[in-house]
Amino acid sequence: MTVLLKIAAVIDRVNGLIGRCLAWLVVAAIVVSAGNAILRKTLNMSSNAWLEAQWYLFGAVFMLCAAWTLRDDEHVRVDVVSSMLSPRSRVVVDLVCHILFLVPFAVVMVYLSWPFFVTSFLSGEQSGDAGGLIRWPAKFFILAGFVLLLVQAVSEIIKCCGKLSGAIPLPPDTPPDNPVVEEAGIATEGRGAGA
Repeated sequence: MTVLLKIAAVIDRVNGLIGRCLAWLVVAAIVVSAGNAILRKTLNMSSNAWLEAQWYLFGAVFMLCAAWTLRDDEHVRVDVVSSMLSPRSRVVVDLVCHILFLVPFAVVMVYLSWPFFVTSFLSGEQSGDAGGLIRWPAKFFILAGFVLLLVQAVSEIIKCCGKLSGAIPLPPDTPPDNPVVEEAGIATEGRGAGA
């Protein structure tokens, strides 16, 4: 288990670094969007390349930061249900969902996006719009995003197994900060750490 946890730690570090670096593309997308709007309104100039560039930047952030989001457990959950489970039960649910849903989905998407990207790259596919950009970078983001997500899913499975085996401590027995849970008055006190 120690070797697997070290592998998971490396995967977590790499995806964290990629996510933190690429999150700055949001700023670039804002600058491109604002620049395009200013030029269009003041000088009556516009470009399909600028529009597509902001789509590419947003797409890169969305696809390539998904693994970072999974690593930091920031993806969408049904907190009302999750908060009623013990920490051990939450880990079991995560493990089952990663194995049965996330890994197969990511594998299928990598399998399908590989020829999608390669065909576009080899043909030099261009945008159908005048002055548009080449298309393969956007298709590469899809492939790379699902590869990173698949690798992060492996890390999450390793960490779940580590938590269930006792190699990693279970998370605290408190629900995430959620005003909906607090307003609903759902009692979470008194649950045991096990089960």
